[in-house]
Amino acid sequence: MVFILAQCVPFVIALGVLGVELSPAHALVTGPLLTSVPALAALAMGPGGTLFAVAVALAVNVTTATYNDAWATPQVFGNFLGLLVVSVASVILSNAVRTRRQSQLDQVRRIAVAAQEVILRPVPARLGPVRAASLCLAAGTGAQVGGDLYEAVRTPHGVRLIVGDVRGKGLSAIRAVAVVLGAFREAVHYEDELVEVMNHCAAALRREVATPGAFAQEAVLEGFTTALLAQVPDEPVVQLVNRGHPPPMLLHRDGVQALMPDCPLPPLGLEDLLADPPAKPDSHPFVPGDRLLLYTDGVVEARNRDNEFFPLPETLEKIHAGTPQAFLEQLHQHLLHHTEGRLTDDVAMILIERLGRVV
Repeated sequence: MVFILAQCVPFVIALGVLGVELSPAHALVTGPLLTSVPALAALAMGPGGTLFAVAVALAVNVTTATYNDAWATPQVFGNFLGLLVVSVASVILSNAVRTRRQSQLDQVRRIAVAAQEVILRPVPARLGPVRAASLCLAAGTGAQVGGDLYEAVRTPHGVRLIVGDVRGKGLSAIRAVAVVLGAFREAVHYEDELVEVMNHCAAALRREVATPGAFAQEAVLEGFTTALLAQVPDEPVVQLVNRGHPPPMLLHRDGVQALMPDCPLPPLGLEDLLADPPAKPDSHPFVPGDRLLLYTDGVVEARNRDNEFFPLPETLEKIHAGTPQAFLEQLHQHLLHHTEGRLTDDVAMILIERLGRVV
């Protein structure tokens, strides 16, 4: 709000000068006030906004000089000369500030993305009975990465996967991602039941939140993590435990189906709302040739200029790529086309394809 007001100040001054010059009080010297318009604009706006402020100040100068029939006076000449000098300096300053800010933003962004890449690792192309591919896209705005997470591991219990989204951005989100992924990577090899793996992740997150100073107070009070666990055993099924996450999409010969949970559960961190913890995961048919897409809400909440959400089911039906990686790349292109390259939230996706035999 303060920033918006700061952007309005130069134009308020220009309007004030115009009002004075068109009134009986036009004898007042207002030229120095007009030179402040581009200077103030350079502090609150980029080069484009500064040039617009220069145009407004110049229009006011021309209008007032014509109205008061003062073109031949030294005062008008001095006003235009002062406005010219200050305008050139303001545009140069605005461009320099913008370049410096963009450089700093790019550097911070690179560091943040590097930190995220240390925690997240690409999914192997082959995991036992499935082929797999992953894709992680950072939003194009801001210097803070989001809290999207994913992982796929082959275990004695089958292939186990997780996709999740930590509320918020920045260091707190990255810390929560590291906690959840660390708990998942440990529990998937030792817990027989998929529900217990989810419980292990929830318990690890609760312990971390309870650590003094680990998270900001706002993150403690308002933070939560949506998570989806999937397990692909040797049998032609997929088992799911969903804690407040968008449902995975099953692609089979009959079309695309969202695998909704039998009993909706709250996200991790909101265990007070969990009345009856599930005793077993949901199970759905997953036969050879079927594909399963796990994704974060940055996919379905992506909007175009008309404020329309990305039509994920309809888009999935249009894609007929051969490999999971090629499929995700085409989905990526559809997503960028829908948003015109303006992703406002990070995106994470895993696609797995059931093979005809286990190797």
